[in-house]
Amino acid sequence: MFGLGTPELMVILVIAFLVFGGRRLPELGAGLGKGITAFKKGLSARENETPGRNETSAPPEDNHPRGVS
Repeated sequence: MFGLGTPELMVILVIAFLVFGGRRLPELGAGLGKGITAFKKGLSARENETPGRNETSAPPEDNHPRGVS
């Protein structure tokens, strides 16, 4: 996981505790969890909207040259 071991994670948590305080950390964790959940739901909803299109297909070409409106 990006080269982060237990000691590095402990240092990050201690710094976060010092910066935000004990009361604020649970609120930040809950907000982060809700944000991740909403992001995943948005991704799955987008995949469900366009079932025939895969991610490797090229985007549609526009007929206008760059810089001209």
